[in-house]
Amino acid sequence: MTLINVMLAEIVQPGFGAIGAGFAAIGAGIGVGQIGKGAVEGIARQPEATKDIQTNMIIAAALVEGVALIGAVAGLLVAIK
Repeated sequence: MTLINVMLAEIVQPGFGAIGAGFAAIGAGIGVGQIGKGAVEGIARQPEATKDIQTNMIIAAALVEGVALIGAVAGLLVAIK
C-alpha cells in the first residue's frame, strides 16, 4: 500500500465525494452565470459586437461546463469507492 492510499483512506469519507460533486455543479452554475452577465453587459455597451461576444461566451461556458463535469465525475467516483 502506497503512502497516498494510506493518506486517502484516512481523509476520504463516504459522503465527501457526493459533496464534491455538488460543489462542482454549484461552481459551474455560478461560473456560467458570471459569463452570461459579462456578455449581456458587453452587448449593452457595444451592440455591434454581439456576434463576437456571443461566440466567446458560448466557448467559455462550454469550457466551464467541461471542468465541472470532470469535477462531478471525480466526486462521484470517490463516493462509490
